[in-house]
Amino acid sequence: MIKALIPLTLFVNGIAAGVMLGNAIGLAAHALRLPYAGYVDLIKFLWPRYDPFLPITNVLAFVLDVVIAVLVRDGRDGVVAAALFGASAALLAVLMAISLFKNVPINKYVTALDPGAPPQDWAERDPRASWRNWNQVRVVLSLAALVTSLAGAAVLL
Repeated sequence: MIKALIPLTLFVNGIAAGVMLGNAIGLAAHALRLPYAGYVDLIKFLWPRYDPFLPITNVLAFVLDVVIAVLVRDGRDGVVAAALFGASAALLAVLMAISLFKNVPINKYVTALDPGAPPQDWAERDPRASWRNWNQVRVVLSLAALVTSLAGAAVLL
């Protein structure tokens, strides 16, 4: 069973990290350049697509990392691999907490806006820089989780 779970977690973790990195270097950078209406329209278009996908992949990678960490504890290599997969799960837990408490509330706020009527205090309330900063932290955590899982897999080879 472990021989099937390790490639699966690496695949899922890799997909999530790749999507997050692609978003950070492409779409998020573009969102910073858009005028208000274009930004609101972009988020309203993207969020329903990214929201179900990334939480599912991150939760799945987290669960798989935990299961692997529990199953591979035999022998010295197993203990090291378990610690690495456990660390990957911890990184993903922090990533998911940031998503829930920082990025998702910003997305909810933006998707509730009317693209044709910016709030009068938009210049002060514009959440793009904050969203970008938290997203960059999530990207680093996602990539670190992937590298840590890869290291755990390498120990077991």
